[in-house]
This record gives sequence, C-alpha cells and structure tokens, in this order.
Amino acid sequence: MELGTVRIKKGAGRTLKAGGAWIYDNEIDVIEGNVQDGDMVNVQDFDGYPLGQGFLNRRSTISIRMMTRKKEVNVDEAWIEMRVRSAWEYRKATVDTASCRLIFGEADFLPGIVVDKFEDILVVESLALGIDRWKMVILDKLKKVLAEDGIIIRGIYERSDAKVRLQEGMERYKGFIGDPFDTKVEIRENGVRYIVDVKDGQKTGFFLDQKYNRLAIQRLCPGKEVLDCFTHTGSFALNAGIAGAASVLGVDASQLAIDQARENAALNGLSQRVLFRCADVFELLPQLEAEGKKFDVVILDPPAFTKSRNSIKNAVKGYREINLRGMKLVRDGGFLATCSCSHFMNPQLFAKTIGEAAAGVHKRLRQVEYRTQSPDHPILWSREDSSYYLKFYIFQVVDEK
Repeated sequence: MELGTVRIKKGAGRTLKAGGAWIYDNEIDVIEGNVQDGDMVNVQDFDGYPLGQGFLNRRSTISIRMMTRKKEVNVDEAWIEMRVRSAWEYRKATVDTASCRLIFGEADFLPGIVVDKFEDILVVESLALGIDRWKMVILDKLKKVLAEDGIIIRGIYERSDAKVRLQEGMERYKGFIGDPFDTKVEIRENGVRYIVDVKDGQKTGFFLDQKYNRLAIQRLCPGKEVLDCFTHTGSFALNAGIAGAASVLGVDASQLAIDQARENAALNGLSQRVLFRCADVFELLPQLEAEGKKFDVVILDPPAFTKSRNSIKNAVKGYREINLRGMKLVRDGGFLATCSCSHFMNPQLFAKTIGEAAAGVHKRLRQVEYRTQSPDHPILWSREDSSYYLKFYIFQVVDEK
C-alpha cells in the first residue's frame, strides 16, 4: 500500500535533524494522501527531500514518531524482527539479562513502546497509537528471538495504563496478553531476591534502571548504619543489607510499598537488620535530625519531582531541600548517594542544586562517582535527549573545618 506523505515547514525539524525521533504538530506544513491517525507516512523536508518514515497521530502534540530515516524501507514483520533482534543482541553484550529492559522506545528505534523482562515474564507498556498496531508483532518476535537462546517466555502482562495514552487518543489498559499467571514474580538481581508485582507495582513493576547503581552502593555498606529514603520496595536497602550493613532503615510514604519491602527482606533473610518505616520523608528527616540521629550512608532515590518544564522551579526546591536534609544526617566522612529520575532536571541543574544544598549546611562534597541509568536503558544522543533521564551521584560528605 502506498504511504501518505507529510511535508514539514521550512526551518522546522531541527530536533529531528539533530538525531531526535519526533516531529511536533506545529512543524507540519502539508499532509498528502488518505492518511488515518496511526498510519505510517513518508516524511519530507519543505523542499521534498526525504527524511524517512514514521507514524502519524494528529491528536498528539508529538504528531510523528520516526521509525526509520531511510526512504525506501518496507516496515513489515521482517523489519520489526531486525529491530527486536538488534535490541536483544545489545542487551546480551551489555547487561545481566536475567531481568532487564528489552525494548526502550526511541532508544531502540521502536518509538513509544517499552518491554521489560522479569525472568520468564514480559511486561509491555505501549504509549503511542502507531506502535500499538505493531505491539503483538513485537512481542511475538521477542519470544522467537529469546527462544533461540533457550529462554521460553511463560507469560505476558500489559501495563499500558499511563495517562499519556489519553493524549494519544487511546484508552488506558492493563491486563494479560494470553494465558493468565501469578503476577507476583520472583527475580534475583545483584544477589538480592525480590518479589515483583507486575500487575500493581509502579510502572512495569520494578525499577530496573537502577540495577548497577544499587550494586555500586554495596561496597560502601559493610558494617555501616544506612538510611534509604524513598525506598519503594526496598531495593537499595536490601543491597545494603546483603552487603553486610550493620543496620538499615528504609522509608517510604506508601504502606503497600513498605509491606512489599518487608516481604523482600524476609525473602533474603534480612528482616533483623533491614527495617522499614512508612513515613513522609520530608517530615521524617527533620525529626531524625532533631533526635540527633546520624548515619554512615544516606541514600536518596525520590520520585520525579517534575514531569514538565513548567514545574522545574518547584522541583529544584524539592531536590535542594531533600539533599540538604540528607547531608545533615550523614556522619562526617560518611557517604551520600543521591539521584534524580526527572528528564527535565538536566545534569547541570541537578549538580548546581546539590552544590547549593551542600553550601547551605556547610558541608564539603568529594565526588566518588557519577552514574546514569543501566545500559539496558540506553541513552540515544540527540537534541531532545528524551532517553537520558537518570542522574546518580555518590559523594563523601565532609564537615567544613
């Protein structure tokens, strides 16, 4: 079937031409042909120069998501298999694949879809109308490619329940694809066992992007007192515990998360040394300070304080406050692990904010290391930088003398 054509305005498409994958609604000049939302289209510059192919959705601010930059490509099942196979080969070369992200949207050149693997279970999140039409093909090709390496997928669960689907003119949805199964899945990562709730856990059930950042804090923790803030289901706390911390306190505002964290602690035989408390971190940290509490290691892994450019100022205040409070609780010469998972909190602004917090409490910071997300969440360099979101620092905190 002949594809329709979309021509962009003169001077538009700067993000696309700098390596991005998106064309916005205000960049489109002409749409030619009988094109329905979700269809593949040829994309041309203002002068007719071919820019590739993508799928169109006029109901979305991101009107076109590019699938390929080549003009004479047939995006069919064989092409999808090529993309899927490439993504899997990349994971095998870069990460422990027992549990990992298999498909990371635009960074794997399959825009708008995420697929996570938890042992022999897949969880899919489809966020764009065009890619949703290819969802079942992508999953079938994943099962085929994994089976070639002896990995048989037992079940698939869909977590396409994010609000962003509404902006695409799609309904939110979650449920089984194929036969049902127990949605509490046991995984092992960095020597730690977890029960992942793929049905009701946050996002796809577990934050795989922090895998090697969790591993990095292990060497700091033997024999130490550790505070893990925004612990969720206890992942950083349990890495500290498995490494031999003397005591660990994990804190989260969600009772459901705390209950799951305690279950995970019991699974690892750590219930005596790794304890959890349901509390608002912003309220608890000043309380701990007033009690004179100090810790050898403080970990700050908050949720994104901003999901748009409009709320960056308030996010900066939040990150400054939480880092200031965290530093006050670190013993002289102890360590602070702190991160931001907000794409809009860019690395320069995050570093500046941490520096301001340190100055505010008269602490000196010695950077141990700077990390980003695990390689199964690859960062695709482009002007929009949509795949680069996680910033993770480890500092030694030293009192000014």
